Formats: sequence, structure tokens, C-alpha cells
Amino acid sequence: LQLVESGGGLVQPGGSLRLSCTGSELLLDRHVIGWFRQAPGKEREAVSCLGTSGGRTNFADSVKGRFTLSRDNAKNTVYLQMDMLKPDDTGVYYCARGSTLCSASVPIHSEYYDLWGKGTQVTVSS
Repeated sequence: LQLVESGGGLVQPGGSLRLSCTGSELLLDRHVIGWFRQAPGKEREAVSCLGTSGGRTNFADSVKGRFTLSRDNAKNTVYLQMDMLKPDDTGVYYCARGSTLCSASVPIHSEYYDLWGKGTQVTVSS
């Protein structure tokens, strides 16, 4: 059982990508969806989360104003739209399912997410 990410690739600085996250074990009305990334040689870091209602979100300071979240209930899919990409955004991006709170005032902790995908590679380079 796992989630599946897609949409990664190679993009030039300033470009955009849209990542998708879906899975049969994903219940958008019950689960918070988190996005995390890991750059080479660095620890995994939280990028964003989307609450069960679809209204509450949280974003890391490094991506605020550039990344947005959306979901398609009919497709059981969450999207991470990444715009104005920078080389520092390079890494493997993971989505995860959580039973926790997603709020702009609550830090995103990976230990509260119990089902993960294998990740999709995002490379931002000229």
C-alpha cells in the first residue's frame, strides 16, 4: 500500500511543474496530505500540507508565494503546483497521508504521516 507521485522532471529556473499524488488508500475527506522533499545530501524537509476540507494549507517559507495546492475529489488526487522554480527546489518530492492537523500555524511533522509514496524527482537546472 502506498501513494503514487507523478509529474516530476527537469525544468529551467523560473519554470513550472505540477506534481500529482493519488492512491487507493487516500481518502481526501479524512486524510491530510503532506508534501516533503529531500535534496541530495540533505535531510528531508516539509514543503506543504493540505487539510481534509481542502481549505487549510501550510507552506514552508521557502516556497510561499510560489507553490500552491489543489485537489480533485473525483480523481482522488492532490496537486502541488510549483511555479518560479529555483535550483534550490531540486530534490525528490514525496507525498504522504496523515491523520493530523494542517494549519498555517502548525508546523508540518513527518512523523504524523503514515503512508508515503516512492517520490518523484524534480530537477531545476539551466
